[in-house]
Amino acid sequence: MPRRHRNACLSLSLAWLWGGAAAASEATLDLALVLAVDVSSSMAPAEQSLQRSGFIEAFRSPAVHKAIARGSLGRIAVAYVEWSGADEQSVLVPWTIIDGPDAAWSFAAELRRQPIRQGSMTSISGVLGFSTRLFADLMDRPARRVIDISGDDPNNDGPKVRHARDHAVAQGITINGLPIRIPGMVSGWEFGDLDRYYADCVIGGAGAFMIPVYEADQFPSVIRTKVSREIAGQGGMSLVVYAGSQADCLIGEKRRQEEEAWGGEGNP
Repeated sequence: MPRRHRNACLSLSLAWLWGGAAAASEATLDLALVLAVDVSSSMAPAEQSLQRSGFIEAFRSPAVHKAIARGSLGRIAVAYVEWSGADEQSVLVPWTIIDGPDAAWSFAAELRRQPIRQGSMTSISGVLGFSTRLFADLMDRPARRVIDISGDDPNNDGPKVRHARDHAVAQGITINGLPIRIPGMVSGWEFGDLDRYYADCVIGGAGAFMIPVYEADQFPSVIRTKVSREIAGQGGMSLVVYAGSQADCLIGEKRRQEEEAWGGEGNP
């Protein structure tokens, strides 16, 4: 590479680093985290209950409290959103500043008070758009923005999931995944390659990662580990390494069209 090109690249790299450092120094939060939780009709009641309990216990956990305390500012903001169809998103717990165990326990208590509901279709793209807009409601300035998506089915409603994912990533948002693959607990069609689908079609951004859930008793430890890693910024590692062709990011929409062509109601 010619010397002038090397100098130009070095200047751009330094400018990017300085710009990133300046943005971090202006931050008033280490992290803004949207917990986006699937309540579509593919989620069995037992699955929903385990999922909710897992997040409640995570914010009661000393491991999560320590992860928050170790941040540069020791402050994060968390919002808990339930979602199903393209226009079905509900903020159960609005943006809450958590700066210590007491605040974390209060967040968990508020979440526990909320009733568990069930929606219809599965629109990962819908909740990605909703969550991306939700960051604008936060008055504080986070050093990082993360959307944590949990669910047990591919996108089958609303915009294409990769378009929504790429739009969020282009704004500097990281999307992590918690694909749920517990045999016998899915209310409708069991999608056997969901972890691969999440890896190729859902997660993205700096340090993005996912942790699949394969057994019901894994919920507490997996959610605690995932939230702790998100708070600490320890991303970039998936528990599964995939080889071969990429997942079909339109598999959910195709399956819904096939069922509707046969006169079925479609599987959320």
